[in-house]
Amino acid sequence: MADYRPRTRLVHSGSRRSQYGETSEAIYLTQGFVYPDASAAEARFKGEIPEGEEGFIYARYGNPTVAMFEDRISALEGAEAAFATASGMAAVHAALMCQLRAGDHVVAARALFGSCLYIIETLCPRFGIEVTLVDGTDLAQWREAVRAETRLAFLETPSNPTLEIIDISAVAEVLHGVGARLVVDNVFATPVYQRPLDLGADIVVYSATKHIDGQGRCLGGVVLGSERFIRDEVEPYVKHTGPALSPFNAWVMLKGLETLHLRVAAQTDSAEKVADAVAGHRAVSRTLYPGRPDHPQHNLAAAQMERPGTMVSFEVEGGKAGAFRFLDGLDLVRISNNLGDAKSLITHPATTTHQRLSADARAHLGISDGLVRLSVGLEDPADLIGDLSQALDRV
Repeated sequence: MADYRPRTRLVHSGSRRSQYGETSEAIYLTQGFVYPDASAAEARFKGEIPEGEEGFIYARYGNPTVAMFEDRISALEGAEAAFATASGMAAVHAALMCQLRAGDHVVAARALFGSCLYIIETLCPRFGIEVTLVDGTDLAQWREAVRAETRLAFLETPSNPTLEIIDISAVAEVLHGVGARLVVDNVFATPVYQRPLDLGADIVVYSATKHIDGQGRCLGGVVLGSERFIRDEVEPYVKHTGPALSPFNAWVMLKGLETLHLRVAAQTDSAEKVADAVAGHRAVSRTLYPGRPDHPQHNLAAAQMERPGTMVSFEVEGGKAGAFRFLDGLDLVRISNNLGDAKSLITHPATTTHQRLSADARAHLGISDGLVRLSVGLEDPADLIGDLSQALDRV
């Protein structure tokens, strides 16, 4: 499939057909697998798999439907291998903790999703891992933070919820200079519009719950990287700690991948129009969208991303009261902390996804009491703009 373009790979890569020749991928809804004899069971546990066969042992270790999802997203991402997990946060946790130990040092961008910050700020120090947080857009801070014992760095770009763009290539160069790895959460950009591995990152993580499913149905996550990293570090960690992706959810994600390119393209078309519309409203004091020239890292976004994506953040006048008045006035757009859905969803980060941060920490990240984060769906953009405009008029 490597000779085909992304949209084609999203439909066909990784398919495994049974003897029945089904067109839609089969759901292998099974916990375990049987062996023809005791010697075959012994060989499979040793990893001695005859050529042309696959050695499935137990659903926590792997499953044919899950393997199809892993192969398909690997083909899209350009990764050697992938391992799927039960949620996006399970993917982040596995990607980081499978390679860290007491005494290691981690550098992370300060602008992270709340649960990611919990892993970095709370879990890592609990296990003797030192952490340095930096402003991700300031390359000098990355250079100052790394040292001999730095094991890895973690960032998300665009960031949640302020859509900060971090120079992946430049940060990767800094990390590789001390022999450390770079882990990138690419969920906002999607694998359609940004390829961190091509830019120098070592590991990529996704919450497949978002755009990959794209219709609000299932949880899932995936870690992508080199064959050696996935097989020797991620796979044993996930196998023995248990956050396996269910075969049914993997099948839903496979179906989601088939339409991912088309959905994200249509959502981005609408997001570009929505961002311009809200930016011109008198009740909006600041609009953050990587595709707009007034975004602080617009030029970097244009160089690093194929398109600016489906997420728009903007600041409503009047602080929390103004933001709540706006949110409560919406008829079409729904209030939810999820994103990447076919339905447009909006949230107030200061009281939801980032509420556990102190007011000072939120202020440092640019998460004001008036900031809202909009995930643009598949509705007609004129209807979305109409709904957003009438709700903003109430402010």
